Amino acid sequence: MHGRRRSTAVALAATAAMALLATACTGSHDTGATDDPKARTTLTFWHGWSAPGEVAAIQDNIAAFEKKHPNITVKVVKGITDDKLNQALRAGGSNAPDVVSSFTTDNVGRFCSTSALADLRPFLDEAGIDPAKTFLPQMAKYTEHEGKRCTVPLLGDAYGLYYNKKAFAEAGITAPPKTLSEFDEAAAKLTKAKGDGYEQLGFMPNFQAYETTFEHYAAQFGVRYLDEGGKSALASDPRVKALLTWQKGLVDKLGGYRKLERFRSSLGDEWGPKHPFHTGQVAMQLDGEWRGKMAKDAQLPFEIGAAPFPVPDDQAADYGKGYLSGTILGIAGTSEKKNAAWELVRYLSTDTDAVVSFANAIHNVPSTLAALESPRLSDDPVYRTFVGIAQHPKSSHAPSSVNGGAFLLTAQDFGVRYEAGREKDLDAGLRRTDAQVDKDNEQAR
Repeated sequence: MHGRRRSTAVALAATAAMALLATACTGSHDTGATDDPKARTTLTFWHGWSAPGEVAAIQDNIAAFEKKHPNITVKVVKGITDDKLNQALRAGGSNAPDVVSSFTTDNVGRFCSTSALADLRPFLDEAGIDPAKTFLPQMAKYTEHEGKRCTVPLLGDAYGLYYNKKAFAEAGITAPPKTLSEFDEAAAKLTKAKGDGYEQLGFMPNFQAYETTFEHYAAQFGVRYLDEGGKSALASDPRVKALLTWQKGLVDKLGGYRKLERFRSSLGDEWGPKHPFHTGQVAMQLDGEWRGKMAKDAQLPFEIGAAPFPVPDDQAADYGKGYLSGTILGIAGTSEKKNAAWELVRYLSTDTDAVVSFANAIHNVPSTLAALESPRLSDDPVYRTFVGIAQHPKSSHAPSSVNGGAFLLTAQDFGVRYEAGREKDLDAGLRRTDAQVDKDNEQAR
């Protein structure tokens, strides 16, 4: 979803807010519903969309829902941040929402373990909805935690490779790279130096450069974050070491951390018209499906292509996979209108027409199997690349955690120190990172 990604600082703030939520909510909410869903009532629905087209699209679905359920009026509040959402779920009361959506899939573990969001399994069972047969498998997986389903997916995001076809032609590159060795070679060919900077950079590999995060890279390597006992497994998983070694190697190959960081600091905003992929300053970009629509709307002076992001050479057979995320939808644990709220959640997340219309409008990937097969789904070839990535059996999301996404931030922070050369011993650094993750998780329980 356009605008979904959070900066590290914002993510840390959200994690802190979730920690407070855990203190206030653990074991305190009963997910039983006693309201009459056929009675006249008003639901409050909070969501994070803010762009005019996105707000209009969700409002269209709300209007369609109200037409089907004339006894239910939905009061919609847009542009809700994670901080506001977490505070409201913690406080409850008459001003709290009944139905909420969040772009932060990493917080599902906390939402479920603290009962901040109601258990949806009784509602799904009563309605005869089997999540495994209704939603894309990977999306069904990241919307539950340790067997408890407190959220359902509401569209998804798939991450892949965008490339500048004009720049490719000028560099003599005839097809998008499929392996990381091919990718490194292409990135070097596409890079044009200018003074102590770049006229054109083949790819910005640094962590914190828009979507080039540890978590997004990790999906290409098939990283195993946790062992069977739930302990951090970064030091014991050879794919983590391979990821960080590759990433730092590419950083060094393209000019080094400091040179790349100077260039990165001069680039435009991720969501603005001066995005470096749009301006031609960067020839390849790791990004989500929304970038295709943004590039099309910007009427770029060159044609773009899209493909799955490359995989390690020893995983070439798995080419086509990528990182998945999305919007999650749930019922506030404090809501006194859970039955009526369920009707809205059910409609938005499982009605095929609603899902397809919303996906087409905001250029996200449908989250239900039926919507993915709908003839009404956009056939734009760039968009369809990301639909394919979402359906790949080895596409993945990081595991849920009682500590939300804190473990991912810890891994990313280490990655930044390593790419910058501040960490010299990779093995020792990963062992320290494991210890920190385990300590944080234990404190969150």
